[in-house]
Amino acid sequence: MEILTGKWKFHIIGSLMLFEKLRFMELLREVDGIGAKMLSKELQDLEMNHLIRRTVLNTKPLTVEYELTDCGRTLGPIIDEIAKWGITYRNTLYHRTEISESVV
Repeated sequence: MEILTGKWKFHIIGSLMLFEKLRFMELLREVDGIGAKMLSKELQDLEMNHLIRRTVLNTKPLTVEYELTDCGRTLGPIIDEIAKWGITYRNTLYHRTEISESVV
């Protein structure tokens, strides 16, 4: 769990699952609210843990692409289940709030 801690890692991984390969600026636009410094740190952590692959392309200026590794892709079902749980949990809380308000 320590590898996936933090506010942004699931969103970064989810974006890479959706788009397969993204450049740094594309990820910065995709992950709403993250700053460039934080994105850079999170990408370094994910790369260090072999969940993403960083590829430097020989272009001018240099282009860097990020993609999930095979190990990173195995997180897909886990993230899907956590998302389903979150939706169910939110709906349960919302439904309870509606019931409480209607009783008052």
